[in-house]
Amino acid sequence: MTPAAWTFLFGFAVLILFGWYFFTDSERARRILGTVLAVGITAFCIHQYFRLGITRGLDLKGGTSFLIRLVAEPGEKGEKKDITKTMVDQAVEVIRKRVDELGTSEPVITPEGDDRILVQIPGLDPKRLEETREQLKKVAKLEFRLVHPQSDQLVQQIEAGQAVVPPGYSVEPYDYEHAGKKIERKLLIKKKPDLLGSHVSRAGAGFGQEGWEVHLNFDSEGADQFGKLTEQVFNEHSQMAIVLDGKVQSAPGVKSGPIYGGSAQISGGNMGEHEARNLASALENPLQTPVSIEEERTASASLGEDAIKSGLHAGILGLALTVFCVLIYYHFAGVIANIALAVNVALLFGALASFGAVLTLPGIAGIILTLGMAVDANVLIYERLREELAEGKSIKTAVDHAFDRAFTAIFDANVTTLITAVILFWKASGPVKGFAVTLMMGIVASLFSAMIVTRNLFEWAIRIGLLKKVTMWNLIGATRIDFLGKRKIAITLSVLVIAASIGIFAMRGGKNFGVDFKGGDRLTLEAAGPRPSDNQVREALKEINLADSVVQTETSAAKEFVTVRSNEGTGTKISDHLQAKFPDARLSVQGMDRVGGLVGGELARNSLIALALGMVGILFYVTLRFEFSFAVGAIVALLHDVIITIGAFALFGRELSLVIVGAVLTIAGYSVNDTIVVYDRIREGIRSGRKGTVQEIMNQCVNEMLSRTILTGGVTLLTTVGLYIFGGPVLNDFAFAILVGVLVGTYSSIFIAAPIVLWWSGKGGRDLRTEIKRAEAPGAAAV
Repeated sequence: MTPAAWTFLFGFAVLILFGWYFFTDSERARRILGTVLAVGITAFCIHQYFRLGITRGLDLKGGTSFLIRLVAEPGEKGEKKDITKTMVDQAVEVIRKRVDELGTSEPVITPEGDDRILVQIPGLDPKRLEETREQLKKVAKLEFRLVHPQSDQLVQQIEAGQAVVPPGYSVEPYDYEHAGKKIERKLLIKKKPDLLGSHVSRAGAGFGQEGWEVHLNFDSEGADQFGKLTEQVFNEHSQMAIVLDGKVQSAPGVKSGPIYGGSAQISGGNMGEHEARNLASALENPLQTPVSIEEERTASASLGEDAIKSGLHAGILGLALTVFCVLIYYHFAGVIANIALAVNVALLFGALASFGAVLTLPGIAGIILTLGMAVDANVLIYERLREELAEGKSIKTAVDHAFDRAFTAIFDANVTTLITAVILFWKASGPVKGFAVTLMMGIVASLFSAMIVTRNLFEWAIRIGLLKKVTMWNLIGATRIDFLGKRKIAITLSVLVIAASIGIFAMRGGKNFGVDFKGGDRLTLEAAGPRPSDNQVREALKEINLADSVVQTETSAAKEFVTVRSNEGTGTKISDHLQAKFPDARLSVQGMDRVGGLVGGELARNSLIALALGMVGILFYVTLRFEFSFAVGAIVALLHDVIITIGAFALFGRELSLVIVGAVLTIAGYSVNDTIVVYDRIREGIRSGRKGTVQEIMNQCVNEMLSRTILTGGVTLLTTVGLYIFGGPVLNDFAFAILVGVLVGTYSSIFIAAPIVLWWSGKGGRDLRTEIKRAEAPGAAAV
């Protein structure tokens, strides 16, 4: 059987086992089934990882990506034409042939949306960037048009105002060289082509009597049309204009009679080998629709390897800190949590390999972030277990109740994060989409490892007598802090910070946005010799009238890079000038991002749409699962965290980029995740009929969740610290956003979310206790 068939059978068997696991009433059967599922799926994922491996993105192995947009030509009446799927498919095939002729290996060429094509070329030498760029965007619309028999005479009369342009003709410039002299001439040629270049079946470059030339071969229909055209030229003693992309390349006559052999050649002028070969390639694979390159990103192989090392260092540090802290804090239960964490990592890498996901720099960030989030579910379970044991229950009963009661909080918290990840995948592009894929897989892996692997390990440990007593370190004991009593002070402080964040952001204006948003070039240079200072680079840029460029020094692991952000299309000019200006520095281009203003504006718009859709999805889900006042509190807390995080970026002079969009949406997911866990306890407290006012019950619940909230935030911060220290320029910004977001999110889940729920639920004389009971009544929308 083929590997695909085995994979299908394995997946089918897993579905059956899952169904059996969830519907059986036998503890023994569930324990055995859980073990089979855990061992089987983990082994399968490990096998898939070693069999298939994980494809690295261009930012990790070096290369260049181009985002190409098809531009529809206007119709005969000037109307706008739509880009069709046929146009995109034809362009994909043409570009694929052109890229193959460049001699690159394993290019990735895929449609993006309705009118774009993403071209990724691994290992592309930066020195060949300009050539590749020209090859990709060259339309090569070849046409053969008849020149009017009295062209020279009529052109003179038209320019003298003694005649008008005949219907169906146009006056076109024709510049060429003859005997070393540049000749400028104008021709009166037909507007409608007599023969299209689409009939060219083959084109090749060669060296002839007049220098380099391009040989053309036509298909059968083209050969017949070409013969008739040359016959007309011969009989009328006229010329035939060869027009490429609207420009006359040559205008030969026919001296010896009609040419019916189906072959022709373009020669003359000062065509060199490079020009001839590129022209031949374009003519053999003509694009039917014009294109423009809207985004270009280049990373050298050495920068990619450096990014991998940075990510590995960050991952190892984060994982080590997480494992150590969980082990110290939860003792034997920490061992079980760490085993589940190892399974989680195996599932995540196996899933990435199985689905052929491309691992990018933001993807590494996503993996490291899931390490912290994966521990959250176990923290929820263990804190519940602590409470159950404190009530004097047996270990077996306490474990069962802890898992059952923690399930709703774990499920709701992960689903809200999943909502933001799905929307990010839908609206994002390129590396951030890879981050969204990693995050989604990480959430699924975390749920499986916590609810099945961890529970199964506990049940086996109890069954064989390995676990007779559970001990845990208690960081924060029972507290009775009046959090809601301090809500006016907290909300006032938050309003002031939000106002300051908006003010700082507004003051910086366009400086808040990186190349990804406002368009332009971002050049990354590494110095093998003495590196010029930022001021020296700025002075050098004044010499080429680019003094407004932003120059910074960025650190990645043990290396330092000079980055220059400038206007679109100036990156190559800056690179050439700096390399010539500082020869002793031996500067080399390690990366170059070029983003058009249109793409940047669209990215900003899509980011806002993604955030808005995420909030709508969260609002709907939280209303469905809880009550509308909870949804209002969650959205307010989310906006609170996002605005303050962006404000912190502005305060520290950092720029918003494509990767930071992912970080901001992750913060949104984390904020809601943390808030939902607190909400779950509040709902449970009100359901249980506790004595006291709603405010008193909410205070009790927030105090009960304080340990969990601080533990989860602390573990996430531990994994993020590794990113911040070792992550390099891109991951450093990402880590900074997560660090700020986690700290602010922990604060808002305690001091902002619950007070907003209390305030909103009291509007109009309503009572939260009554609202929850009403929502849970038979036939109600909420659950």
